[in-house]
Amino acid sequence: MLIVAVCDEDIIGQCFREGDLQLEVHRDFYEGEPATIDMVISALADADSANIVGERSIRCAVASGFIDPKEIITIGGVPHAQMVRI
Repeated sequence: MLIVAVCDEDIIGQCFREGDLQLEVHRDFYEGEPATIDMVISALADADSANIVGERSIRCAVASGFIDPKEIITIGGVPHAQMVRI
């Protein structure tokens, strides 16, 4: 199983809250090789599961057809979505 983590670089290491919800963008999970849009699309195409966080990352996943906009949640102003292939 291939799990892909995609995140806007400027929010790595931050924590966002809204009501009872909390989104922690852990460095040990999201930090890695900076990626181009083409690299993100290729990784999502191969992924069995993906966690996607941040405006730019979500916009790329939606535009490429990996995420339905109805499935996006926003916590503390930051969009987040998960993708799972069954």
